[in-house]
Amino acid sequence: MPTWFLQDVSRETLDKLCVYKELLKKWTKKINLISRSTYDHIADRHIWDSAQIFEHIEGRWVDLGSGGGLPGVVLAILADGKKKPLNIVLIESDIRKATFLRTCSTKLEVPLKVISQRIDCIEPLNAEIISARALTNLNNLVELAEMHLTPGGASLFMKGAKWQQELEEARRNWQFSCDVKPSLTNPDAAILRIKDIRRVGL
Repeated sequence: MPTWFLQDVSRETLDKLCVYKELLKKWTKKINLISRSTYDHIADRHIWDSAQIFEHIEGRWVDLGSGGGLPGVVLAILADGKKKPLNIVLIESDIRKATFLRTCSTKLEVPLKVISQRIDCIEPLNAEIISARALTNLNNLVELAEMHLTPGGASLFMKGAKWQQELEEARRNWQFSCDVKPSLTNPDAAILRIKDIRRVGL
């Protein structure tokens, strides 16, 4: 367990994360929540990776394509443990995965709202923060964020080794400010904090 994660994290929060880990294992046998290749490394590969953006989450927060709850459920557990006031919305179009997310909310006793619809079919959510992990390329993410961010809001996109290439491709279609933060769990990955989105030419 990384030392940066242990700061001010209660025993109860750690216990809930362990329960969540077991739920992931159980449900992955039925539906594709995480890659089988990462099954034995859930904490390092998924939970700690998701937890590193917690300090940037505030207010009305929307997680796109939540899937197995990474980072959505992990951050909801941390927020509940630290009594951080968040309005949490997880969007997942797959009914089975949405059911898993609601099950997590109930069993872990963490408040969150799950919307089981396609992201591009939902009315604007006016989110202060939007997050996404392992969903789609950056160009598509920026388009979705532009649709659902409130003015002045920001997006936190967790990207892998090709993040620089994706950033270059997205800038062909979109204007935005971008702060790059190196990942704490993968030296080749990065967290992109994107704001002030406008389509090129507008």
